[in-house]
Amino acid sequence: QVQLVESGGGLVQAGGSLTLSCTASGSIFTINDMSWYRQAPGKQRELVATFTRRGTTNYAGSVEGRFTISRDNARNMVALKMRMSSLKPEDTAVYYCNAETTRAYVYWGQGTQVTVSS
Repeated sequence: QVQLVESGGGLVQAGGSLTLSCTASGSIFTINDMSWYRQAPGKQRELVATFTRRGTTNYAGSVEGRFTISRDNARNMVALKMRMSSLKPEDTAVYYCNAETTRAYVYWGQGTQVTVSS
């Protein structure tokens, strides 16, 4: 079992910045890739950014160059962060932390709201 807890969401003006954090605990040695997803009202959940176990990163085209994902693997926990800059109103969504394990299990955090005002 892997537990994911997110923090860092909030209200920000367009052009501003926020940093989201996700702490993974439990069977962290089984985690492969970790990602951030988001879901805006009335839309499907979409992949925003991924940090793989090998250390590579991937971004959705809509956030490339504005968002930066990072990952810190400690002994008893994994910290996943995402620095979001030059935020736009269309970035408004609930952001979810995601972890995929070696046995193809998928875990989700509870979500954190990000609201960007114009």
